Parts: sequence; C-alpha cells; structure tokens
Amino acid sequence: MESNEKTIREAYRLAEGNVLDGDGFLALFTEDGSFNDMSTSQSFRGEQIPQVIAGLARSFPDVHRELLEVHAFGDVVAVELRIQGTHLGGFPTPVGEIPPTGNRIDVPAADLWYLRDGKIERFNCYNSMSVWLDQIGVHPDFKSAVEATETAATTA
Repeated sequence: MESNEKTIREAYRLAEGNVLDGDGFLALFTEDGSFNDMSTSQSFRGEQIPQVIAGLARSFPDVHRELLEVHAFGDVVAVELRIQGTHLGGFPTPVGEIPPTGNRIDVPAADLWYLRDGKIERFNCYNSMSVWLDQIGVHPDFKSAVEATETAATTA
C-alpha cells in the first residue's frame, strides 16, 4: 500500500507546472493504462496521457495540485485535492479556446487511481468543471437554456 501511495504522489509531482515531466508521468502507467477525465467523458491512452498534462499546463502554467487527503486501499488510491493555477493560456473547449483571463482557479476534485503490480492501470479524475469554468469567467446562460427548453416543450 505504501508503495502505491508513493507512486501516486510521484505522479502528482511529475504533473506540477514547475516540473512537468510527461515521459516520467507516462512511465508510471501500465502499457494499457488509461487516464479518464470524468467531467468531460474523455479517455486517454499511451502517448495521449502526457499530452493531457501538457495541455493543462499550457492553460495554467503554474498548475499545482494541493493534496488534501490521500488514502491507499490495496491497489486503489483515493485522493481529495484542489487543482490550482492561473489562467494564462487558452482553455480548449469543443467550440474553440477561451482566451486567457489571468484568473486564479482553486477547483475541488477527487481522483481514483487503480494500480496493477505497482503501475497505474486506470486514473479516474473527477473535477468540478462548473466551478472551474466559473472561476475563469465562463458563466452559464440559464435564461437561454430555460427559453430553449420552453420552446422545445411547446413545439413537441
């Protein structure tokens, strides 16, 4: 258990903005390992994995993860954390990039790491995307959503 926790703590260290070692991060995964961003329903494997941490660092070059709780249960490590940084690069979305705002983020998250033989087999990252977007200045347009729903209901 202690070894699994050390592996996960090392993964976080390698993904820090001031370290950013994508090859080292990937080396902690099994050959068939996956990184699953649960807030966006995206899954990454192989060479895509270091690209994910590099992409986050492009948007938030000073990205830091404050680990609040780390609990190892055999081959599972559960982590409660806060993702922190400054929005200094474009933030990609399906319809284009959100330009840098200079805003600081402090996003609550929870990660579940599943290990096999001391290597990461699956990493499920759960972050509060609504908080994240709010903190960089993207606010939902509830009025348009309500109007669209009402329109759809009356035409059905």
